Amino acid sequence: MQRTPASTTASTTAPPSTSFRDLAPGITGMALVGSSVTVSRSLVDAPLFATQAVRYAAAALLLVALARAARVPVLRPRGREWLWLAGIAATGLVLFNVAVVRGVAHAEPAVIAVAVASVPILLGLIGPFLEGRRPSRQVLLAAPVVVAGAVLVEGTGRTDAAGVGWAALALGCEAGFTLLAVPVLRRHGAWGVSVHAVWLGALMLAGLTVVFERPADLGTLGPTQWAAAGYLAVMVTAVAFLLWYRTVAAVGAGRAGLLTGVAPVAAAGAGVLAGSGVPGPAVWLGLLVVVVGLAVGLRPGRAPGPAVRTPRGDREPASP
Repeated sequence: MQRTPASTTASTTAPPSTSFRDLAPGITGMALVGSSVTVSRSLVDAPLFATQAVRYAAAALLLVALARAARVPVLRPRGREWLWLAGIAATGLVLFNVAVVRGVAHAEPAVIAVAVASVPILLGLIGPFLEGRRPSRQVLLAAPVVVAGAVLVEGTGRTDAAGVGWAALALGCEAGFTLLAVPVLRRHGAWGVSVHAVWLGALMLAGLTVVFERPADLGTLGPTQWAAAGYLAVMVTAVAFLLWYRTVAAVGAGRAGLLTGVAPVAAAGAGVLAGSGVPGPAVWLGLLVVVVGLAVGLRPGRAPGPAVRTPRGDREPASP
C-alpha cells in the first residue's frame, strides 16, 4: 500500500453523488432513527448504561455475523484510526445517549430534538473540508431550510441553562457521529466503521455500567423493554448504521447531513402509528418545508468548488 503524497488534493476524488440509489440508504437509515423515539419510550425506567451496553453488544455480534455471511472483510484499525473510531463510539453512541437522557431532565424533549435537527448546518460546513473539498453553496442554502422544517415538526419547548448545555452537547455528538467517520470511511467502508464503532461503544458502556449501575438491574426488564432493546439493536443500530455510512461515503457528509431532516418527520409518523393522534398544521407545514429543503440541497448541480489541501495526517492510504 502506498501513501498518497501530501500535495495531492481532493480534486482527484470523485464528486459527491446525487443519485437516488445512493441517497435511499441514508433516507431509510434516518427513518429508522426517527422511529426509535417512539420505541425508546419503553426504556425510560430501564438502567441507561446497562441497557445500551446490551443493545450495542448485540448489534456488534449481528454486524460481525452479517459481514462474514456476506464475505465482507472487516479490516483491523491501525494508528490514528483507533482514535477516529473511538471518537465515533464515545460521541455518537455514549455521550449522545447521556446528553439526551440528562437533557430531558432540564428541558422538554422538543428542545433536544431541535438541537439535534440542526446538525445539517454543521455537516454542511465541516464535512466537505474533512473530505478535501469546499462546502457546497447549494447545501449550505438548503441546510437552514431543512432545520426550519424540523423545528416546525418537533415544535419548541421550555428549558433552563443546563438544558441548553445538554442540547448543545447532543448536537455536537450527533455531528461527531458522521464527521469523525469521514477520515476512516475510505479504508474501512460502512461495514468496518459500523462494526468497530459499535463494539467500542459497547465496551465503553459496559465500563460505565460497572461504575455507575448494577448489571443485575437488567433482570428487572420486562418483555416489552427487551423487545424495544432488540429493535434498537437490530434496526436502529446494525441496519441504520450500515445504511447511513454507505450514503455518507457515496454522497459526502454535507449532502448526507440534509437527510437527518427525515428523522423528525419519521418520528412524527411513528407517533401517529402508535396512537398519538393526527399531527397539527405546523407539523404538516414542517414536513413540506423539509421536503423543499431536501429538493433544493440534493438536486444535481454544478461540480463542487475548488478543492482544499488535506493535511498529510488525514490522508488515507491509496489503492495498491
